[in-house]
Amino acid sequence: MIRGALLKDSVTESSDRRNTHKLNIALKAEGLPLPQDGFLKITSKRLSFFSEIHSTEKDLPTLLLWTKCLSLVANHCPARENLIDFINNTQVRGLLVRSATKVRKEVFDACPNLSFVGRGGVGMDNIDVDYGRSLGKTVANTPASSTRSVAELVFAHLFSVARFLHHSNRTMPADGHSQFDALKKRYAQAFELKGKTLGIIGFGRIGQEVAQIAMGLGMRVLPYDPYVKTAEIEVDFLQTGDTFTLEFETVSLNELLLGSDAITLHVPMPANGMPLLNAAEFACMKPGAVLINTARGGIIHESDLLDALNSGKVAFACLDVFENEPHPNPELLNHPKISVSPHVGGSTAEAQSRIGEELLDLVLDHFRG
Repeated sequence: MIRGALLKDSVTESSDRRNTHKLNIALKAEGLPLPQDGFLKITSKRLSFFSEIHSTEKDLPTLLLWTKCLSLVANHCPARENLIDFINNTQVRGLLVRSATKVRKEVFDACPNLSFVGRGGVGMDNIDVDYGRSLGKTVANTPASSTRSVAELVFAHLFSVARFLHHSNRTMPADGHSQFDALKKRYAQAFELKGKTLGIIGFGRIGQEVAQIAMGLGMRVLPYDPYVKTAEIEVDFLQTGDTFTLEFETVSLNELLLGSDAITLHVPMPANGMPLLNAAEFACMKPGAVLINTARGGIIHESDLLDALNSGKVAFACLDVFENEPHPNPELLNHPKISVSPHVGGSTAEAQSRIGEELLDLVLDHFRG
């Protein structure tokens, strides 16, 4: 018996064949039945609800990633407000989500048969993790899967503002034909990243990956992390397998704010729900600093950021995340000093392939027992 439904678009097709092959090998190894065509396809375009399949030969449940080609799945796409009813009515045992779907205490309380919640990505502040685990549920994420993609997005935004690409991409289509020379002069005061100091708030996986890229660009790195005093990063710049290790000592937040030409955040939302950076922190920054947030909306006080941008204290902001997603403040989206993207830090083919693989391993490990 299989039951489930697609929830939302999440990942690309790049991992389909690999994950399909992997799952079918696992099913065959366990002696579990396959669909009539002899194999189960996985499409990574969706993250799905799951229910178990019971083998007539073995009393061993496994969790199947369903595809949009299965009519049962395609015809059952529950709205998020109906999540609890859907889980209970269709006897869903496992749930995979991204950042938009909330799995709070009331979901765990109302769905006693839900035993597994997987988060495709890093941050888990959309899930009441500790509460779920206190009930004996498995709550897991894929923390390493999108590390490189998020780190590269930091520099995509940073290069964009350094060369005014975020703005020229808006003005050139409209005015490039008639005001080419004026726009060329307008964007002449760009700057290089080499020799600049990058402050990294949060020195975990992503922060350390950002540090590696920054060093490759000739930047100085100032890391801050209240939980990390020193960190060793193994570097293989030439991708030859010949690595060397760099050791970093973290600094205080104040030292980072005072000494950084650009600051990037890689931390979860503070436990108290308050922004980490507000007017007081902006006042401590170097005049003309650049601020990048690819972590979580709400870490930066957005009104204070707008004040700092308008005063010139902050030269540019680069935002992939916002307080009121999916309806961010239009003033941020239209500000000439802000480079924006719609929460796509982990949205690369490579990251989504790794997310699919990690989730598949977690799913099979859990339901095999």
